[in-house]
Amino acid sequence: MTAFLLSVAISSEVAATLALKASDGLSRPLPAAIVVVGYGISFWMLALVLRHLSVGTTYAVWSAVGTAAIALIGIVLYGEAANALKIASLALIVVGVVGLNVAH
Repeated sequence: MTAFLLSVAISSEVAATLALKASDGLSRPLPAAIVVVGYGISFWMLALVLRHLSVGTTYAVWSAVGTAAIALIGIVLYGEAANALKIASLALIVVGVVGLNVAH
């Protein structure tokens, strides 16, 4: 159940971040509402996960997976540059989270 709650936290954070881009500076009501609701759900689920997992591991996974997902979505959907340094940096994020989990 904890992994499910963490995946919901990550998914809603990613959705909120994408809506933030679509909100045009929070001037569009529907995307702005998705931002507020999405981040609210994300933090709520994150708080529930913290009942069972350490704060360091939880935050590392939540932030790293969200960051990597947004970066990849930016590349695929928004045509952002995908150079070797960006890909290597994303790989380092994943390696860092794996390292934190293994060290636990």
